[in-house]
Amino acid sequence: MARCTAPVRGHRSAAAAADCPACGGRYGRSRSYSGYGGYSDFSSYRPSPSPSSGSRGGSSSGRSSKPRWSPSSSGVWYTPEEVRTLTPVRETIESLAVSQPDLRDVFLCHAWDDRQGSAKDLHDLLEARGVRVWFSEKDLGLGVPMMRAIDKGLVNSRVGIVLVTPAMLRRLPAEGVADKELSALLRRERLVPVVHGTTYEELEKVSLLLASRAGLNTAEESMAAVAAKIAELVAA
Repeated sequence: MARCTAPVRGHRSAAAAADCPACGGRYGRSRSYSGYGGYSDFSSYRPSPSPSSGSRGGSSSGRSSKPRWSPSSSGVWYTPEEVRTLTPVRETIESLAVSQPDLRDVFLCHAWDDRQGSAKDLHDLLEARGVRVWFSEKDLGLGVPMMRAIDKGLVNSRVGIVLVTPAMLRRLPAEGVADKELSALLRRERLVPVVHGTTYEELEKVSLLLASRAGLNTAEESMAAVAAKIAELVAA
């Protein structure tokens, strides 16, 4: 019976293990010291990232889907859940583009506190991509009754984007302007939430109905990437 050479030579390398008459069968030269196909098999392995906390758009590991409305030349990719969520909205947009071609692309619903911050950032990113956005900071003229202007903006937009931020969560329970806009958008079934700086768990504490709508999340991708998806969604 072959004796292990470890007490004399040691098994400090793959070569030493392969030379051992007792252990060479397990650690032959044709195999790596690990016995599982070599270290290179593991060095190329990367675990899939876990879904982000509060995510309703799927984990980043699933970003391999391409909806039919995304141009073949586009570098924008979606999760399967995002495609499922946005497809009915896209179908409505396509129908309205034929029946009401003069409508604005997007009504941007946001908290008043975000008007010079994240809401303006999203507005600017969308307009830079050619999206026609109804935005209170530019579309509420002096002397124009606020609610009348908002009603007109809602009616004359194909889809509503609700920017869900900590400020929005604070404002909704007060049933102010943002709450009225949101109620109108929820009734129309043409709404895409964009969660920014908060989570769906926090949103559920304020609006279960809005929290039930899957949307886009800046915890998973940049605001610019979110704007790119919205721009593709509303492109006629």
